[in-house]
Amino acid sequence: MAEPHVNSYYAATVNDRTRYPQLQGSLKADVCVIGGGFSGINTAITMAERGRSVVLLEANRIGWGASGRNGGQMIYGFSGEGNLKAQLGADATRLIRDLRYRGHDIIESRIKTHAIACDLKYGWMEVAARAKHMTGLREHYAEMVEDGHGDHWELVEREALPKYLGASAYHGAMIDRRSGHLHPLNLVMGEAAAAASLGVKVFEDSPVIELEGGAKPFVRTAAGRVEADSIVLAGSTEHQFQRGPLFGLTFPTGSYIICTEPLSEELANQLMPQDLAVADSNIVLDYYRLTADRRMLFGGRCNYSNRDPSSLTATMQPRLVEIFPQLANTRIDFEWGGRIDIVLNRIPAIGRLEPNVYFTQGYCGHGVNFSHIAAEVLSDAICGTTEKFDLFERIHHMRLPIGRWAGNQLLALGMLYYRLRDLL
Repeated sequence: MAEPHVNSYYAATVNDRTRYPQLQGSLKADVCVIGGGFSGINTAITMAERGRSVVLLEANRIGWGASGRNGGQMIYGFSGEGNLKAQLGADATRLIRDLRYRGHDIIESRIKTHAIACDLKYGWMEVAARAKHMTGLREHYAEMVEDGHGDHWELVEREALPKYLGASAYHGAMIDRRSGHLHPLNLVMGEAAAAASLGVKVFEDSPVIELEGGAKPFVRTAAGRVEADSIVLAGSTEHQFQRGPLFGLTFPTGSYIICTEPLSEELANQLMPQDLAVADSNIVLDYYRLTADRRMLFGGRCNYSNRDPSSLTATMQPRLVEIFPQLANTRIDFEWGGRIDIVLNRIPAIGRLEPNVYFTQGYCGHGVNFSHIAAEVLSDAICGTTEKFDLFERIHHMRLPIGRWAGNQLLALGMLYYRLRDLL
């Protein structure tokens, strides 16, 4: 039976509570998409817009995974751009420039075309958690200006920070006015409704238990079967599909969020004068923003061991109060967590499991933007335009040739090292 959406602020304020049926019986389609998050829904929309018949299968509810429970930060690019340049050189530079804001364009188009209400607000800021981090922020700002983004990027030195943020813990920042924040569950539910309106057959409570490529590709669930020319594994891939190029590729990482009671307008303006989404420069980072009804939504404290804290509020509220002492007596109304898929080199993984079985995963915290990009790259490849897809297939990904559990323990030790570096 499908699991409900996690008990989050997003689930409590979702606009569309549509339930989609379970797959029963056999269907044929041009494309079968597995996964009802941003990657899958947007692949389905794009292929339907191009005249293909599409079946989409979600094991639980649409937006049940990371797409419906993340921090809601729409951030440009992806975190492994430097690693991509090291592998692909000039090809990577062109690819990054082409794709850096492409996800934003797609999101804006979906919202406008299908009238999706998801609280989109522009403005995102990375703050320097240590004085030495400003060197990297200054260099990155200069790079973005050189690439032609100076009209929407700002560099903020420490003395000017109070204009942007009511916290004294930081040493400066850079701001991207083209990025921003939104209600991710409302976005993905709105996109699912858009897909259905375009003829996509959407099914929930339909976990896939078998798939095969080859001459006659098919996907099987407990109660149904889909025959399709192409199959797309969109987003997190569970254990039965961790084979071939997917083996040892991604490691699920715990990330956690708390959300306060609504703040007064005066206090909200004091803490977040320009209503920006914020992430700090640490490797094990904090991220936060205001919701549309002026709650502080605060996330971070990534856990690579897959051992969730017994109390998220007890774990995270002290850090929230450390940054914003003004919230010491503020009630926490929601707490929730989830898994994000990490690839070791931080470059999203896009490729083929078999000639007609495609996959995309491993957005490493940039999923709101990059999932939409990946959906377009996959759709282009299925339709025969493979230039960008081929570049991603050329990427050499680091893999741990051990089980996922042992791999996560090694990652946990590695991230403890970086956490100590952040603290020191």
